[in-house]
Amino acid sequence: MNLRGYRDAAHRHMLSASDYCASLRRFMPNISKPTASRTLRSIRWFLRVVFFPIFLVLGSLWFLTSLLPRILNPTPPDEAKQRWNEEWISSSPYWLDRQACRWVSLCGVHHVKWDSPTLGQKPVTGAARDGPLRLELRSLGGIDGMPDGWKDSFAESISQGCKSEGRNATKAIPDYVLEYAPLVYLHSDENFWPADIAEHVRHMNPHLDGEPLNQSVSLSDLHLLDERRGRVFLTSKDDVESRPEWLHSHVGIPEPWEQEEGDDATGSPPKKGSSQDDDSDQRPLYRISDPRRFRWLPSSARTPADKVIRRQLDNLITSTSESQIGQGGRSAAPATLVIVEKEDGIVDAFWFFFYAYNLGQTVLGMRFGNHVGDWEHSVVRFQHGKPRAVFLSEHAAGQVYTYEALEKRGVRPVLYSAVGSHAMYPNPGNHPYVLPFNMLKDVTDRGYLWDPSKNTYSYWYDAKKETDVPSSTGNRTCSGSPDGFTPSAENPDAPTSWLSFMGAWGDNIYPLADARQWRLFNQYHYDEGPYGPKLKNLERRALCLRGDRCKILEAITPGQKWYD
Repeated sequence: MNLRGYRDAAHRHMLSASDYCASLRRFMPNISKPTASRTLRSIRWFLRVVFFPIFLVLGSLWFLTSLLPRILNPTPPDEAKQRWNEEWISSSPYWLDRQACRWVSLCGVHHVKWDSPTLGQKPVTGAARDGPLRLELRSLGGIDGMPDGWKDSFAESISQGCKSEGRNATKAIPDYVLEYAPLVYLHSDENFWPADIAEHVRHMNPHLDGEPLNQSVSLSDLHLLDERRGRVFLTSKDDVESRPEWLHSHVGIPEPWEQEEGDDATGSPPKKGSSQDDDSDQRPLYRISDPRRFRWLPSSARTPADKVIRRQLDNLITSTSESQIGQGGRSAAPATLVIVEKEDGIVDAFWFFFYAYNLGQTVLGMRFGNHVGDWEHSVVRFQHGKPRAVFLSEHAAGQVYTYEALEKRGVRPVLYSAVGSHAMYPNPGNHPYVLPFNMLKDVTDRGYLWDPSKNTYSYWYDAKKETDVPSSTGNRTCSGSPDGFTPSAENPDAPTSWLSFMGAWGDNIYPLADARQWRLFNQYHYDEGPYGPKLKNLERRALCLRGDRCKILEAITPGQKWYD
């Protein structure tokens, strides 16, 4: 075959290959187009019907339960808290629970149940509260009206020689502190009332770094726990979900006020048409120590310590009659008053209120924020004897108002305690916090009017004062004035060592493995117990508990939050 023949044959082969490729291109779309279309439709259906809804639900869940609560948290956790949180999550024995907790903050969902404030206990009120049952509930050591915890601590303080040589000269409470002492409205549906700290510690077993110490404690030796290295939590001997009576402290319900024109049975402010700021309200002001103590016990039956205390109390009753004491508002649970003198004529009067239990609020039927023990406080700041501002504790911090901004009964500021949580507010109503859309809120109303000044243990505090003053008993130290606390002249032998206790007054946060515990919206069902007066920044210059966020409000604005 010549060259031309070879060229023609190659050309024919190229044309046949080209025709084949062209026909293949024409044929392939007819085969792949329906298949690709079906595949694409399937993918689109999966994304639209399955993936995006699941992504939207999980994303919204993560945003609402994890991210948003962290953003709104006014006290974000530090590194130590974050490490502890990882250990807490790891306590759950279930892998799925741990992953749900880590990624979408749904912790212990299988534990969630309704948490009732009561288990059917009947409130102790009226005559029953003043009869033999009252003595039984308070676990008193006699008929003198003083709980064993306080009585033992008084006796130990005297036996150590603190009165004569271990304390600086006591000072009386300034008249203006009592004149402007706050009144507190407890909620009408309250279930956990003011409690006596001496009674509270009788039901506690201290735990050190999670391990029980298996020892009893009292107010007189509570501070000795601080000598141990580690975190100490006073932990309930009872399961708090069994709702023992000491947790409710029904004996702390304030006595009813006498019916007066314009007042209701609980002592609410005058109704419309009369002035609640009327300075003509001349209810007597009361001394701090209750003169009725030790009055009923015959002299022959008293211990030496009892006799000393009775002489001191008898010297104080000249200005207060027993009929005046009974006019209402008094709780059997003593409040604690700590007075701190500062520069420029400023005196801060810290009023501490203790409750054995903090019942948290509910969101969608789930309760958050329970804890054993609850310290709340209010501070009235005076300058040259005149009230200037009032601090109200509220969960992790609180708010400050000018004295003029607050509601008053006579000249005394009126505060409102939220049901369950006992957070302090300046007005009745709803008070949302932390979570958006008013999901989590405190509620206050004009329920039981409590006058803490009618039953109070009072102290002066000076951070510069020498601590651990030796007494005549040798190596022992005087428990009356550690870390700057000195009892006032109204109760010169009141124990003070408990004021310096640096541990928690309630249980630690229950682990995730505990069937009572869960955490949703970054909020625990059971939180840790509170810390006592010494850790409430008594030396604060700004009146706010957190000085970095301190604003003195001149008017009451409903819904105002301390972290706004």
